[in-house]
Amino acid sequence: MTSFRALILAAAIPVVVSGAGAQSPARPPATDSQLPAANRQPSTADSQPPKAKVGKTTAKKQFKAPVVRVDSEAKLDSIYNLRWPVKGPDPLPGSILPGKRIIAYYGNPMSKRMGVLGEYAPDQMLAMLDAEVKAWTLADPSTPVQPALHLIAVVAQAGPGTDGKYRARMPDTLVERVASWAARRNALVFLDIQVGKSTLTEELPRLEKFLSRPNFHLGIDPEFSMKNGGIPGKRIGTYDAEDVNYASRFLQDVVTRHKLTPKVLVVHRFTRKGVTNTPKIKLDPRVQVVMHMDGFGPPHLKRGTFRSWIKAEPVQFVGWKQFYKARNDHPRTTIAEILRLNPRPVYIQYQ
Repeated sequence: MTSFRALILAAAIPVVVSGAGAQSPARPPATDSQLPAANRQPSTADSQPPKAKVGKTTAKKQFKAPVVRVDSEAKLDSIYNLRWPVKGPDPLPGSILPGKRIIAYYGNPMSKRMGVLGEYAPDQMLAMLDAEVKAWTLADPSTPVQPALHLIAVVAQAGPGTDGKYRARMPDTLVERVASWAARRNALVFLDIQVGKSTLTEELPRLEKFLSRPNFHLGIDPEFSMKNGGIPGKRIGTYDAEDVNYASRFLQDVVTRHKLTPKVLVVHRFTRKGVTNTPKIKLDPRVQVVMHMDGFGPPHLKRGTFRSWIKAEPVQFVGWKQFYKARNDHPRTTIAEILRLNPRPVYIQYQ
């Protein structure tokens, strides 16, 4: 039977810095041997998606993603197509979406295992981003491309830390370093939040000093929100519509008080329970909400997740995750295939 992780297309779990708490954000990432089994990376020789090793709770049980017959895909798409486009507020002046497509590089410079931002030297990383921007521009000249760097600014942890929150806050100096890279490409900066056993109400206020800048935006990751218990990396977390609404209201207030153009809010999702009560997510013209298909696998599996959890439950805009490593996306979904999706993703994240 197909493994849990491959089947539901879970995003690759970031390196979890064992034992590092909120008061010691500068501690270097743990070595692979120090990580819980759930978070160790497979061998680079392994070209297949990793098998289920997400902790005692899930490893013993095979989870099933929606099973869709090939001859039923067209029927489902025709049904879900009627739900798009979403009737929402008209874009305000200065809105990024849907006029542009965001191409974002994701990760954390403190770890080579968490994504592109830490895996490559800055000059090489930015050159790679330039190449992706060019490829998307050539593939869809009608939609201007906006580059972005997506930094994990609050990182879920395997250990509780000094305050028991299972998360580490990255230092301001790291945020400024990524901001300086973004400035070299006139790129946006996304701050991504993995709350662990903390909450958005605890984590967002300390980031307002950055979010009040015009080019800073926000990402929130339900996978590492352990509001129902468990340890990050051993159990998949969840957000409710009210959590998304809180993040949106926070950004709305930032936009109003600082007289900014609208912010983008990216919400990662790859499971049914990843975001609950999506019809209750409230839209406001000051914040543009992207429901991001955050997972790995071959194209047909990723399309299935996109259909089941993103397309079937419309919110506003949609996004799509791309992995560079073959063990995560094998083969990688092509730009042409992504552009054939309906609704068409306006936020593409590379990890």
